[in-house]
Parts: sequence; structure tokens; C-alpha cells
Amino acid sequence: MKPFHYVRAESVAGAVEAYAARPGACYLAGGTNLMDLMKLGVETPAALIDVSRLPLDTVQELPDGGLRAGATVRNSDLAAHPLVRDRFPVLSQALLAGASGQLRNVATTGGNLLQRTRCTYFQDTSAPCDKRRPGSGCAARDGVHRDHAVLGASERCIATHPSDMAVALAALDAEVELHGPEGGRTVPAAEFHRLPGDHPERDTVIRPGELITAVTVPGATAGRPSAYRKARDRASYAFALASVAAVLDLDADRTVRAVGLAFGGLAHRPWRARLAETALLGQRLTEEAVARAVDAELALAQPLAQNAFKVPLARNLAVHTLSGLAAARSPQRT
Repeated sequence: MKPFHYVRAESVAGAVEAYAARPGACYLAGGTNLMDLMKLGVETPAALIDVSRLPLDTVQELPDGGLRAGATVRNSDLAAHPLVRDRFPVLSQALLAGASGQLRNVATTGGNLLQRTRCTYFQDTSAPCDKRRPGSGCAARDGVHRDHAVLGASERCIATHPSDMAVALAALDAEVELHGPEGGRTVPAAEFHRLPGDHPERDTVIRPGELITAVTVPGATAGRPSAYRKARDRASYAFALASVAAVLDLDADRTVRAVGLAFGGLAHRPWRARLAETALLGQRLTEEAVARAVDAELALAQPLAQNAFKVPLARNLAVHTLSGLAAARSPQRT
């Protein structure tokens, strides 16, 4: 048993102050990932700053038709919210594809974004892991890496980010609101998580002491056809081998006016497929056009011996998802 201090925050400012006063502290909300890592000895915080009772648990409609979800909104509540289900179905689908119902009832919006990789070497304190202990090496590269990254990896880390929700938020052009010692700021969801580079221990762009206060989804993507598809080893409570979130805006003749496409299970962060999006803009959306665009994106992949199957898997998911959205959008002919 490793002792730690516990502080229940009464306000956002109070939480930030409590964090600053206790070096080595962690924020605690649902705790579904943090508690597991503490039991494994991967996380050993000197203090837990409990933010679960802060007034950050509401979903609000924004003037532009978008929404703002507080950081402590439970995943199950966000997935079931009428605004989400009606205007942003990709987000509801992604949330429902993640974890079990029991965990979704506890896990929070902010905590979902901050969950750490499920790489078995990261969770095994006896194995070398540059994410857990910088400079020790990456056991996964020469070990079991079937579930690991094919995009954006480095010699230091090939782990993937496990969140389903974050993939949908990236495709929706969502933003993450942060509050820290220097005040508030906003970060695009697609840029919130980092690629590993030489510092795989840094999962996100969060600065020391910053607290996630909300996630906002813009009205510009509200009501557009969208979908989330996930390939996994079993039908429930399994992390993605590959997943795709797609948001589509078409003209009447199926010409692409706007598209948001993001992959999960392929990289250290949700992978926003900018090359594929650019290739599709202004094009008539056909299965062949989608395949060419996605192939251009996945040409960047550098799979290892055990995970090369992820590239065609992700390709097929993207082609099927975008083609399906286009077919559903097209008027039926009699």
C-alpha cells in the first residue's frame, strides 16, 4: 500500500490550487482507469484531487446548434442525451462501443480523454517501457504487438490510444476546454493527444496542473450524416483493433462538400485522416473514390510483423462506412 493524500475540490480554481500545492498529484473523477493503474503500481500519485463533485456534469446546447459537455458528464449520460443522439450520432455510437455498461455509468468525459494505453508492457512494471519509465526501451517492438500502432509510432513507443469517444470528437472538429494555473484555453480535439516522438510519456498537450472542464462540438457538424464503426476481437468490452469515425456533407449529386474522417486503434492518438479528406473534397463520393483517398492516407502506415492486418482492416472499415453514409443520404429512386 502506497500512501497518498486525498483532497475534495470545491471549485475548478480550488482544484487547480490544490494540484499546484501537492507535487505529484493527479485529478480523480470516475477513476475507472486511474484506480487500475494505481493497483498495478503504474501510477503512484502523491495526492488525488477529487473533481467528481464539481459542477461540470451538464450537457448544454450552444447558440450555433452545437453542444458543450462538462468534463464530469458520465459516458452513459452523454451517449443517451437527445442532443447527441439526434445531431451527433457518431459520438453516441462511439461511446456505446466503449467499455461495458457498468463502466460507462462511472467513466467521465474528461477521464475518457485522459485514459492511458492498454499496452500490456506499459501495465507490467517489470517490463521496459519508455512511456512508463523514459529511457528504458520499448518491449512491444520485439514482443507481442498485434494490437499496436501502424501510424505515427516511433522507436520509443508503438502504443495506441484506447478511446472510442476521442475518435468521434476528432472527426467532429470538437474542442477541449482546459483550465490551469495560467487560466483557460481551448485545444482542438484532434490535436489534444500527442504522437510519441522522443517523449512517449507525454500522452497529451495538457500543461502541468491543467484540468479538463468541458468538450464542445460545433454546430457546423450538427445533423450531418455520421457513423462510428469498430472492429474488435469480441462483440463487447474490447478495445479497437481498428475503428473509424466519419462525418459527411454531400450535395444532391453526392459531391463531397465537407468530410471528417478519423481512425482509432492505429496510432498513439486518434488519427485524423487529413490526406483522405483533402482527396475527397469536391469529388463525387463513390466506393472507388473513397478507396483511393483512404489508400493515400494509409500509405503512411509502417506496420510491424504482427499488425500489418490493421491496414486493410482500417481501409475496409472506412470504405464501408463512408459508402454507407452516402447511400443513406441519397434519395431513393422508384
